[in-house]
Amino acid sequence: MTGGARGSGPGGSGRGGSGRGGNAPRKTLAARIAPRLPTRAVAAAASFVYPRFEPELARLDDLCPPGCGTAVDVGGWYGPWSRRLAGKARRVVTVEPVPHLAALLAAATPANVRVIRAAAGDREGTARLWLPHGDRGDRGVSSLVRRDDVHATALDVPCLTLDGLGLRDVHFIKIDVDGNELPVLHGARTLLDRDRPALFVELEARIQPVAPVVDHLADRHGYRGWVLPSHTWVPLDAFDLEAHQRATSYVVTQGLLRRVLIPRPRYVNSVLFLPDGRRPGDRAVRDHGAHAR
Repeated sequence: MTGGARGSGPGGSGRGGSGRGGNAPRKTLAARIAPRLPTRAVAAAASFVYPRFEPELARLDDLCPPGCGTAVDVGGWYGPWSRRLAGKARRVVTVEPVPHLAALLAAATPANVRVIRAAAGDREGTARLWLPHGDRGDRGVSSLVRRDDVHATALDVPCLTLDGLGLRDVHFIKIDVDGNELPVLHGARTLLDRDRPALFVELEARIQPVAPVVDHLADRHGYRGWVLPSHTWVPLDAFDLEAHQRATSYVVTQGLLRRVLIPRPRYVNSVLFLPDGRRPGDRAVRDHGAHAR
């Protein structure tokens, strides 16, 4: 989608992977339990377990520059990124189109988090948010890009551009939008050229090809991608992300709880983009070696 579709969490079958191989997403144990729990309890659980299978969330120092002014969370879902970013940036702006999730975030996130109930894209107005059958948005696979094997119902939501928000001193943007990454980036053209923020973008080859986003950021804005397949950052141009996702796609069908409790190979589905020759954090960065081979 263009501002609130996430890879699936407690209600899906694993972040960034459910239902993208031609079959509708099946409900895992977490998906069956989550609707019976208080929404705040689900949000707290998501914030607790997310760094276990998305280690980039636990390494914000590598992603977010020191003295971060404004951080933007496009696709807030239950708020695991918004809550962590609130402790790193002076201001956080969270864009979330699902009404009850936006209300939860507004009530439960720290005071320096501003929640906007809308989707982000390349235009302002109204957009259609697609959801799986029987889902209100909790499963994290809502999207402005309809996939016949996943989505069955829809609701109209406000749509905006990041440029239109009038933000200043933006140093970090996380984008998790299930296939509508390019419209979000097109709608942030002025912001990217002016503030040169770090970008953390979920890219799923099973939803959309990865190359158009990578090429757009490289050619139009001068960004280079980095991934974290293990403990060190690897340049994206030395790592075949699509081949990696094909080889490890079985991991995301296991569901969030099983992935947290049972160690499995890392499934990389997010890329850190940095401009102007910047490198992630002060930790070792691998430009060659096993991952490149």
